[in-house]
Amino acid sequence: MDDQSLPARHGQLLRLTTAGSVDDGKSTLIGRLLADCGALTRDQMETLTAARPNGEDHIDFARVTDGLSAEREQGITIDVAYRYFSTPQRAFILADVPGHEQYTRNMVTGASNAHAALFLVDVRHGMTRQTRRHATIAALLGIKKAVFAINKMDLVDYRRESFAEAKAALQAFCAKLPFSRVHYLPVSAKMGDNVVHGSQAMAWYDGASLLEILEGLSAGEEGLDLPFRLPIQLAAWPQDTAAPDFRGYMGRIASGRVAIGDRVRISPGARESRVASIGGPDGPLGAAVTGQSVTVTLTDQVDAGRGHMLAAADAPPREAREIRAIVCWLDDAPQDPRAPYLLRTGTVAVPVRIEAPDYLIDIDTLDRVGGDRPLAANDIGAVSIRLKDDIAFDAFGDNPATGAFIIIDSRTNATVAAGMIGHEILG
Repeated sequence: MDDQSLPARHGQLLRLTTAGSVDDGKSTLIGRLLADCGALTRDQMETLTAARPNGEDHIDFARVTDGLSAEREQGITIDVAYRYFSTPQRAFILADVPGHEQYTRNMVTGASNAHAALFLVDVRHGMTRQTRRHATIAALLGIKKAVFAINKMDLVDYRRESFAEAKAALQAFCAKLPFSRVHYLPVSAKMGDNVVHGSQAMAWYDGASLLEILEGLSAGEEGLDLPFRLPIQLAAWPQDTAAPDFRGYMGRIASGRVAIGDRVRISPGARESRVASIGGPDGPLGAAVTGQSVTVTLTDQVDAGRGHMLAAADAPPREAREIRAIVCWLDDAPQDPRAPYLLRTGTVAVPVRIEAPDYLIDIDTLDRVGGDRPLAANDIGAVSIRLKDDIAFDAFGDNPATGAFIIIDSRTNATVAAGMIGHEILG
């Protein structure tokens, strides 16, 4: 939906990933955003101003983010760069990720922990294949909030009709993806229209600026309403005569909340107990929520360790030795059904065999097409995965924190795929 209701989210950190086809102006937009909201130092601004070619009136804001010499030589973004900036309303961590198809794996990296995605679209070209790919991957990774900045409006004389045409194509495509909130706005990154400040050249647009939209997006509250999940990173049995029976289960709460006295299940397995105590970095707690790192003790002696999960007993995770998933293949080498892969989710890593895909997803149409070949670089498809041992998990659509995984080639330690368990992005 296109929602212009933008309540301020004071004090929240928004993790934002960016994406766009080559030459859509993403680096320029990010540079302009940082400059106009006061996130650049005086020295940085003076350097940008001094770097203007003779006769140029406008600063090349792309220089702010395109830091690698190879990027400047080729005029494209290659690396993933993380930028921190803040406004009086909130703080941001922005992942500037590559636009070229060969760097799709970097886009996955930048989007993996994001609350929202910002897509750049050149109004003259409209939605490209990479726009479709990036939007699909963002949806695959569970991002629910998307912002489409339709850029370079100055090159079409700020025509309302050009914006409307590009927006309509984007809306038609995004209707097939499970975004919960989508914003569309016309911008000129080069001239600064609608980036931080409004645009006199586009009086026909009465919506919010890009910065106002970003300041109004929610970040991370969803996990609090999900069932409690704590992947155990470490089980501690200190040799302390003052507490000879102490067993603490340490980890970061992936979702939900927990309080002393809550009944929990230890998964995999059907063992249950109650929470006896919760310890935080600064001392004992009565309760804890998503994102907190804690040490939990139980009222019963339980044999559990890294790779197990503490979970709400009345809403336990699923357990299985075979799963179905949607995966994005990241490696240059194609999928090998005989290769010794590892699946890593939460704190567990287990050997797996990945079957040939049941189908692939056509990026242009989002249709399912025949899976008559192994997955290759940048393919997205549905696969069955056989695991050596049972794991505890949730379907990604139910709980993204415990339904996502990566695949590692144990021969090279390379991450070859990212996936979502039991997740059909097209519903």
